[in-house]
Amino acid sequence: MDCTALLDKIRVQSRTLGFTGFGIAKAELDADQAHLQDWLAKGQHGQMDYMARHGDMRARPELLQPGTLSVISVRMDYGTDPEQAWATLAASDKAYVARYALGRDYHKLMRQRLKQLAQFIESEIGRFGYRVLVDSAPSLERALARNAGLGWIGKHTCLIDKDEGSWFFLGEIYTDLELPGTTLTPQGHCGTCTRCIDICPTGAIVAPNRLDARRCISYLTIEHQGSIPEEFRTAIGNRIFGCDDCQLVCPWNKFAKIHAEPDFAARNRLDEAGLLELFAWTEDEFLQRTEGSAIRRTGYINWLRNLAVALGNAEPTPEHLAALRDKCSHDHPVVREHAQWALQQLETKLRT
Repeated sequence: MDCTALLDKIRVQSRTLGFTGFGIAKAELDADQAHLQDWLAKGQHGQMDYMARHGDMRARPELLQPGTLSVISVRMDYGTDPEQAWATLAASDKAYVARYALGRDYHKLMRQRLKQLAQFIESEIGRFGYRVLVDSAPSLERALARNAGLGWIGKHTCLIDKDEGSWFFLGEIYTDLELPGTTLTPQGHCGTCTRCIDICPTGAIVAPNRLDARRCISYLTIEHQGSIPEEFRTAIGNRIFGCDDCQLVCPWNKFAKIHAEPDFAARNRLDEAGLLELFAWTEDEFLQRTEGSAIRRTGYINWLRNLAVALGNAEPTPEHLAALRDKCSHDHPVVREHAQWALQQLETKLRT
């Protein structure tokens, strides 16, 4: 097998499938494993117990997929208009949804494309051992992508490419093929910039390359179950699912490409929807409208919880007050608590 010729063919096919970056990583993640263990030991993963499971498997691809010798790492752009994002954040009656979740769930789309890429390799060399991953198994995907030459891990912990920014998804193929690793470009171009650290509404980036998930709006609105700590509710603003501030402010994203993938186009007007419109969804509507969407992960109760917090940070209009009063008698205690908190916030604004 001529590895150089094969890699050229795989690279071309990956582009055909919509991937905008491609590289081969060697699984040398000792330093990253130590970083992960320290992060876990400090409890900075919050309720994400799955981050602590599986022992060394997350940093040892050969344990996750026996026989793994190389990891094919790819990226796919999802960048959208940053001006629209900033405008939505500035409109307190609008709902802000992280840009990655506006359209179809990227996990499903990328997994399908990666399987097609693996099948292409099989058509070139015959059967081989592999496993496709898209944030679907214990894997340090950003570290692997860095090792594959796809960028560096920025101070906000996202992967950054100096020519493409950071608005992209990552995926991997763990393979038993012994492929030559991609030549690494010089890593780390954040320099003295601290824009991502400075802008974080809740101070979740507690040090360069160190994110305390317990303070992170993405974690609080998606992964966290139960009551959102009151100390963070005002800072959440109108962000009802995820947060993009650290990427929006990153100067390297001036080079980011607007995605051309139809499946990533906004569904249900989520790029411009009002808080009241979404707060009025019934559970059946939520399940129907979020089918095939990453938003389904948060669940209906947390969806209402997040929207109640956002309404508490909005203007005290009669419509906002009426919607919150209605939810103050909701069957679920989490919804009731957050609706009551939000109503109190708006009533306080009226008195002042």
